[in-house]
Amino acid sequence: MAFRSGFVSIIGRPNAGKSTLLNALVGEKIAIVTEKPQTTRTRIQGMLNVKAQRGRPAAQIVLVDTPGVHRPDSRLNRKMLQEIHAALESRDLILLIVDATERFGPADQHVLDLIKKSGGAAVLLLNKIDRLQKDRLLPMIEHYSKLHEFREIIPISATKKQGLDVLIDKIVGVLPEGPRYFPEDQITDQPERVIAAEIIREKVLLKTSKEIPYASAVQIERYEELEKLTKIAATIYCERDGQKAILIGKGGQKLKEIGTAARLELERFLGKKVFLELFVKVKPGWRESAAFVDELDWRRESF
Repeated sequence: MAFRSGFVSIIGRPNAGKSTLLNALVGEKIAIVTEKPQTTRTRIQGMLNVKAQRGRPAAQIVLVDTPGVHRPDSRLNRKMLQEIHAALESRDLILLIVDATERFGPADQHVLDLIKKSGGAAVLLLNKIDRLQKDRLLPMIEHYSKLHEFREIIPISATKKQGLDVLIDKIVGVLPEGPRYFPEDQITDQPERVIAAEIIREKVLLKTSKEIPYASAVQIERYEELEKLTKIAATIYCERDGQKAILIGKGGQKLKEIGTAARLELERFLGKKVFLELFVKVKPGWRESAAFVDELDWRRESF
């Protein structure tokens, strides 16, 4: 059987489980995950290489994680919405993932309208079924089947990795014959320094509250790889002096917590010791700055 390959975009509302699904399918944590909306700010590609078995051909699935569909009330959010539209335009299949524990509402209809407008083949994933009463599943499938002609409706649990084998089989069945786009040992298109910035931002999200997570951005200032050590210097940007004070904390305690958590995860990810320096700077209104928002897009950088 001929090798198959293609691009599969994961679309959904904030907190539906898009990044958790990407990590579960790829088998490595390449996208940060928190319970806060807008954790993912850009498209992230993850490569899943599937071996031939039981009549299924070998394949390479290029998964494209996207920000959650939300109201674009800042330049940053409008940039995130552009990432979603780009993912809808260049794909062989769309995975619409929904939180099965929540009722269908206007925000869900908005996401569905985007998919209908794209005209692409779509598979619906009912996520978090491990938290759902079993008698609710069939009525939910019936409800969604009336809203759109999905290729498949598949109940899954991204966190428990339930239903993922079925999902992979269905994806491979839809993909066209094609080449291997990425080397077999490559699992993401993100450079290591970009993943490092995201890991630091994840710890900011997890260890702060209120407006801090959404007013924060991370840039890597220095990334130096030595034989047994990687040296990283990063700046956490926020919008106000009060936010800076919270990020640093009394006696620098909060920044130390963020740094320690980030360093430990970076060491696990890189497989070597990490020396991490963190700085906090105030950049008023950065979310409305076109130049700064563009700076955060690593695809514009040259490494």
